[in-house]
Amino acid sequence: MQIFDFKISEVSYNQPKLCSNTTWNPNGTTLANISIVGSGSYALYIDNHNTIYTVNPQKNHILIWKNGNINPSTVLYSNLSSPLSIFVTSNGDIYVGDNSSIKHISYSNSSRLIMQVSSLYMGLFIDITNSIYCSIDQKHQVFKKWLGDNASVVATGARNGSAGSAYNQLYNPNGIFVDTNFNLYIADWRNNRIQLFRLGQSNGITVAGNTSLKPTIILKGPSNVILDGNKYLFITDSFNHRIIGSDEYGFRCIVGCTGSEGSNSNQLSIPRSIAFDSVGNLYVIEFGNNRIQKFLLTSSCCKYIVKSKHIHFISQKISNIYSVYLSITASSHIKMR
Repeated sequence: MQIFDFKISEVSYNQPKLCSNTTWNPNGTTLANISIVGSGSYALYIDNHNTIYTVNPQKNHILIWKNGNINPSTVLYSNLSSPLSIFVTSNGDIYVGDNSSIKHISYSNSSRLIMQVSSLYMGLFIDITNSIYCSIDQKHQVFKKWLGDNASVVATGARNGSAGSAYNQLYNPNGIFVDTNFNLYIADWRNNRIQLFRLGQSNGITVAGNTSLKPTIILKGPSNVILDGNKYLFITDSFNHRIIGSDEYGFRCIVGCTGSEGSNSNQLSIPRSIAFDSVGNLYVIEFGNNRIQKFLLTSSCCKYIVKSKHIHFISQKISNIYSVYLSITASSHIKMR
């Protein structure tokens, strides 16, 4: 019997603690356009040092921005063929879903095969025990594999590889997210829903989409899902050309809220992946516009609390002044009599 030595790692991605009324500037700025990311890019990742990673699927390059650089500071050429997803661990290891294989990429431009199947890897995630999860589009499954072992298992989805909309099925799964309690969130693309599979459960719970218990949002081709530090969901609603987030009452539009697809600074076209930096700015990579947009955080919980205190303080001051005014007015009337 083999004994696995699971070690807990810190998360490598950013989870700013946002609140239900946090807002972002509706007008984004372009970090990279088609001349840098190429056409048809899906992948985006930002680590907790605010290093930005993406891939150029035309040139089969990995692009890395460090220290707030305007242009990529590092370009890796690692014998890729069709990179679609990317994840970076806390120690800087880069993993790429490259066509039908997952590869570990080194900064010396060498690559090592991790696993391979006969379908595209659309989503990639590594949890705090160094288990890698990958969504396999045409097999309608999510596979799981501990990086210290060669064996892989079906984490969820159809065991026979058939698509479906039952609670234990998926239909072209895309982006995935695993929280520190090992709850698995899946952007179930063709079923237009976000599925939550709790640890040890084979049946999922629809937490977003028109088949959820409390449907407050209609999704159309959700391709990515992430959680912030307060467990709010953020979803790339690809064919509604917007990013939505959960709040106390359901869901709301975050950016791309014009109601139409476009290339203006306040519009999106088939957004595919999203990521936060450490302060809560939101980055979006668009398949349709072939660009990465940055949307600045404009309000946060702390600002809201301070603002609320200021409003209460000012209101109290006004109330006190008005009371004094009434007192003076009443006194004047008495004297006049």
